[in-house]
Amino acid sequence: MGIGIRPYRSGDAQSIIRWCADEESFYKWSAGVLGEYPITLERFEESTSGRVDSRKYFPFVMFDGDEVIGFFIMRHPGESLEEARIGFVIVDPSRREQGLGKKMLKLGLKFAFEVYGATTATLGVFDNNPSALHCYESVGFVEYARESFEVNGNMWNCIEMKLEKANG
Repeated sequence: MGIGIRPYRSGDAQSIIRWCADEESFYKWSAGVLGEYPITLERFEESTSGRVDSRKYFPFVMFDGDEVIGFFIMRHPGESLEEARIGFVIVDPSRREQGLGKKMLKLGLKFAFEVYGATTATLGVFDNNPSALHCYESVGFVEYARESFEVNGNMWNCIEMKLEKANG
């Protein structure tokens, strides 16, 4: 079957929540939007498949055969469908440093631009997560702004990044 992406299914959550085995990696991934560490299966389900705004919020997994190896969401942050906001990007720690994050993002961007019709993709990454920053830059995302957020009682700097759809 090979590697691909597909819509998230509720049974996928058990794998995904195990990938944040420590508090710092959980907050780098979620910024606390999913609640406090450790995340529960119920909270993760509520934040993904149970979204009220499901016409604007799309969770995906990356798979290798029958194994779930990555997760991300795509959403529209406003009324326009021209921007696709990518978030909660995570790869199974046992499969990292194999280029899978880059592959997953490229597949997600193909969907955003070719199927969804977006012209811009955006995301945010904390500056204390250099491996994620490198991954996003390697796909073509560039910094356009910086913000600070309180995360788990500390101020973290977030790099806002965007990627424009290539012409043609």
